[in-house]
Amino acid sequence: MIRVHLPPQLRSLARVDGEVEVAVSEPATLGSVLDAVEAAHPALSGTIRDRATGQRRPMVRLFADGEDLSDAPPTAPLPDAVRSGQQPFLVIGAIAGG
Repeated sequence: MIRVHLPPQLRSLARVDGEVEVAVSEPATLGSVLDAVEAAHPALSGTIRDRATGQRRPMVRLFADGEDLSDAPPTAPLPDAVRSGQQPFLVIGAIAGG
């Protein structure tokens, strides 16, 4: 199981508290974990990635074991620590403004 930490606004949409866990078959990739999150919590479809293009939303950042995967391709493998459940996969809402 892969642990996924969502920002508060996405936890509210998904109606969950804290982290969610999703099962992802090997090889566990950036795209497969996002697919699993959206399948388990359909209300999140289109919030992390654009529904039409599959591209990450501009104000969302993705991290795994301290590594910024925000611009990585969907086929990028997840680090071992995330695949084993030792570390969470982080979905972070970026902050902008002046």
